[in-house]
This record gives sequence, C-alpha cells and structure tokens, in this order.
Amino acid sequence: MKKKSLFIGILVLAGALSLRAGDNMKAFPPAKAGMVRYVLYLPKQDDESAFKVELIVGKTVRLDKGNRYFFAGEIKKEIIQGWGFPRYILGKLGPMAGTRMAIEPNTPKVERFVALGREPYLIRYNSRLPVVVYVPEDVEVRYRIWSAGDTLTIKKD
Repeated sequence: MKKKSLFIGILVLAGALSLRAGDNMKAFPPAKAGMVRYVLYLPKQDDESAFKVELIVGKTVRLDKGNRYFFAGEIKKEIIQGWGFPRYILGKLGPMAGTRMAIEPNTPKVERFVALGREPYLIRYNSRLPVVVYVPEDVEVRYRIWSAGDTLTIKKD
C-alpha cells in the first residue's frame, strides 16, 4: 500500500512540475515603462553542455565604415525569487565610443549595429527555459550560439 501511494505521489508531483515547466513565462514579469522584454526559445540539443549562448545587445546607428564603435553598459543577471530562473537586464545603454581614425569627410554614413563593448556575454544553453532579456526600448537584442568542438589531446613534451 505504501509503494502504491508513493507512486501516486510521484505521478502527481511530476504532473505539477510539467504544468509549471510548460508555463514558465509566468515567472517573468512584463517590462517596466521604457523597457522591452525579449524572449528566446532555444531548440533542444543532445548534449547541451557543449553549447553556450552569446547575448549581443546594442543599437543600429548611422556611422562611418572605417572606425570601430561600442556602447558602454553592462548586462546583469538576476535570479527570479520563488522560481530560481535567471533573467538578464540592461538597465541603461551607456555612451558610444570608438576609434578616431581620420575618414574622408565626404564618405557616406552607413547603418551599423553597434554592440556593448566587452568580452562576449556567454550564458548556459538550456532549452527547457526561455532566455529572457530586458532592455531599454531603443535597444536591440541579438544572439549567437557557440558550440564546442572535439576534445583534443595534448602530447607530452
């Protein structure tokens, strides 16, 4: 009798967890005024430990082609209380900076995506949860999937 009630309890718990997992967006509040919420659903992978997601946050701006530009700012990771899910927030896009190479004055400007200037912001690949990013209204969120290659062996000296 104890085994049967334990089995039924496990089934009920599994059903509750699957319902909760199916509606994960309840954990993520709507964006505040002046902010936008971006949501990325990742496809399932056989070995998700071999993948990372790079979040690329920035803005499209009319600039010259010759200089390199970047924005100041920092993506912060927050864990949502009661859920344990991460969310990523860029509170403010800082000023733009760049190199100062001399460009021919009559060179036409082009539309360019300018990202935050820092090392790539890599996060864990997890297809079971959405990647949720909050940014100011005029900011874009892009992403890149990184994957590990084969493990190589270093030869002894």
